[in-house]
Amino acid sequence: MRFTVRVWRQTGSEDAGRLVEYDVDDVSPDMSFLEMLDVLNERLTLRGEEPVAFDHDCREGICGMCGLTINGVAHGPRRATTTCQLHMREFTDGDTIVVEPWRAAPFPVVRDLVVDRGALDEVVRAGGYVSVSTGSAPEAHATPVARADADKAFESAACIGCGACVAACPNGSAMLFTAAKVTHLGRLPQGAPERDTRALDMLAAHDEAGFGGCTNTGECTAVCPKGIPLADIAQFNQDVLRASLRGAGGRPA
Repeated sequence: MRFTVRVWRQTGSEDAGRLVEYDVDDVSPDMSFLEMLDVLNERLTLRGEEPVAFDHDCREGICGMCGLTINGVAHGPRRATTTCQLHMREFTDGDTIVVEPWRAAPFPVVRDLVVDRGALDEVVRAGGYVSVSTGSAPEAHATPVARADADKAFESAACIGCGACVAACPNGSAMLFTAAKVTHLGRLPQGAPERDTRALDMLAAHDEAGFGGCTNTGECTAVCPKGIPLADIAQFNQDVLRASLRGAGGRPA
């Protein structure tokens, strides 16, 4: 297979950046998208040119580091799939493929396709934890959890924090990410003590980081590689409303 790949090249956050076109041939349909970029980088290196910088780690669809916008879609055309698990057979021989970094104000470009997603860490740091007592860990089955709550918690906990929801949202909102972290812990007994303060604190951190507001367009769930549902945002909004009415400390306002 042969492709024309238009890749975003940018030397740093102060550089304007531009799309640069490359021809990549001898591509196996069984290659992953990142392996195709590896082939491109090998050829660039042999020509004495600077290789394309992009994030990756596990390459098993687990960590979410491989976030790229491919032909305008976060992670590419295949639903519920990370970029590293996207294979070239999803494209047609001779296609032109446009590859860009995540586009969001809180995600400044570091170089080429690499962005700084540290703003997501700030949101988690604001309340993504539970109270624990020091000492030995309790038995795993010591705290009963209803099956329905456990299933919902696992569904939300599947979020890998890749930032695709932000890249896809026309407002640059990280609400799906924030909601997944809040509702995951809020559905478990261990997360109950901070449930009110968690919702308010993580929402404040989300806004302070510069993420936009949610208008329920649903683009976030469409590109989420783990299928986090839009219902998590509804649950998060309920938690924020309840916490606001009670007051930040969980007491009646």
